[in-house]
Amino acid sequence: MYRTLFAALLAAAAWPVLPPVVVHPWAPPATPYGPGHRGVDLAAPAGTPVRAAASGRVTFAGQVAGRGVLTITLPGPASPPLRTTYEPVRPLLPVGTSVTAGQVVATTTDTPSHCPEGCLHWGLLRSHTYLNPLLLLHHAARPRLLPVVGVAEPG
Repeated sequence: MYRTLFAALLAAAAWPVLPPVVVHPWAPPATPYGPGHRGVDLAAPAGTPVRAAASGRVTFAGQVAGRGVLTITLPGPASPPLRTTYEPVRPLLPVGTSVTAGQVVATTTDTPSHCPEGCLHWGLLRSHTYLNPLLLLHHAARPRLLPVVGVAEPG
C-alpha cells in the first residue's frame, strides 16, 4: 500500500541535511500515546541549512511549544496527504510557498534538544499517523542488479 503512495515522491526525494548522519532512528510507539520516536533525528548544529525532502507546499511555518516548526504538504493521491515536518528550525519561506525536493527551506536553531551537538527532527505524517520519513528515500538507495554479460546461465 505505501509503495503506491510513495511512488511519485521517490524519484525526487532528498536528505534534509547534508551530510546525512542519523543520530536517533525511527522507533514507532506501540500505542498512540506510548513512548517512541516519531521521526528521525539527523545531526545538524545550529545554522545548518534544511532542505525539503520532497516537493510540496509549505502549510505551516511557526512556533509550536517554543520551537520553530516547518511543515510541507506533499502532492499526490494520498488522502489525507502526506506531510513532512522539520524542527527546531527557523523557516525561510511563508505558508503557501511551493518548494522542490532539495530546496533550502529553513535553518536549524539552537533550541535545547536531546541531541548534545544539535539535530534536526524530521517527521512524516499521514493525518495523525506518524510514518518513518526514511521511506521517502528508500527507493533512491535501493541497489539494482545489472545483467552479467559473457557468463553462462546456471543450468
